Amino acid sequence: MSPESTGQNEHYLTVMRRGFRTWRGDRPFWAGLFTMAGGLPIAYFPYANLHLGNVTLAMSTTAGAGSLIIGVLLVTLGLTMWFHSIVRVFAGVAAILLALISIPVANIGGFVIGFLLALLGGALSVSWAPGEPVAEVADDEEQVPATVGAPVAAHDVPDDGPTQTFPQQAVDFDKQVQADGGRHRAG
Repeated sequence: MSPESTGQNEHYLTVMRRGFRTWRGDRPFWAGLFTMAGGLPIAYFPYANLHLGNVTLAMSTTAGAGSLIIGVLLVTLGLTMWFHSIVRVFAGVAAILLALISIPVANIGGFVIGFLLALLGGALSVSWAPGEPVAEVADDEEQVPATVGAPVAAHDVPDDGPTQTFPQQAVDFDKQVQADGGRHRAG
């Protein structure tokens, strides 16, 4: 075993972190996280007793059951975005609608905090698209893009006429960027 091989001796936290990054990159992770984070204040505030100094403020209203249902549905939609990302558009639209409904029903959408988080999570879920798999390219092939009919440099042009273009053969090349396995770092 050479001292350069690090694959077998990697720390288990590094392996877990890379596994989590791969899992996170295959689904609308941030959309689900924001949607779940938006559901928590919407469900919590109607049942909470807030203590402001010596004063206890109880936000219990007749809409407490509606707030609990909206909060639980938002958390469920966030988990659906994570573990069943094929229905991400439906889950995103439903999260946006539930966030809008939470304004009149659930104490102004969980004091606007839950409303904004659920709205952002739903929008991220609707706009997320899975990445395309990266095709394997042999290392010995050089990928050089060529343009057909590209103008020739000024010093190569004869002095007796206008700029000429010479047709070149097009080279097949893969247009996908091979950085981080075709995934971006944003999520």
